[in-house]
Amino acid sequence: MNDSNEGFMREAIALSKESVNSGGGPFGTVIVKDGSIIALGMNRVTVWNDPTAHGEIVAIREACRKLGMFHLDGCTLYTNCEPCPMCLGAIYWSHLSGVYFANTREDAATIGFDDVLIYNEMNNAFGDRRMPFHQIMRDEAIEVFQTWAGKIDKVGY
Repeated sequence: MNDSNEGFMREAIALSKESVNSGGGPFGTVIVKDGSIIALGMNRVTVWNDPTAHGEIVAIREACRKLGMFHLDGCTLYTNCEPCPMCLGAIYWSHLSGVYFANTREDAATIGFDDVLIYNEMNNAFGDRRMPFHQIMRDEAIEVFQTWAGKIDKVGY
């Protein structure tokens, strides 16, 4: 770990404190490209009434907006806690080059942020999940996928 990594993590931790002091959850995120911070995010779930407004998501959206692209190749994310399943998915979809985190998911569980249910649910068959999932109208919906697959000018991601 070099000093700049620790400095970026200190910024993420400072954002987590700021979030708590402004009505949000205890999570903060920094995204860095070429040694400079390009985006900040803190948990705004309860402030914005948006269950997707985790610090990582807020920062990813800001970085993509600033860079004008949906891939964040060459960017590194610093967050004060191991990302939850939703944020982990967004991290992979955005093609970040790396992640540094401080607290673990177990640390988060001790203060009421327990993501184990979601991690476990992802491995269960649809019929075995706690929330009912029902597949309907696949024959009609698959046509759109087939159209997409045949597009010559599509932008893949």
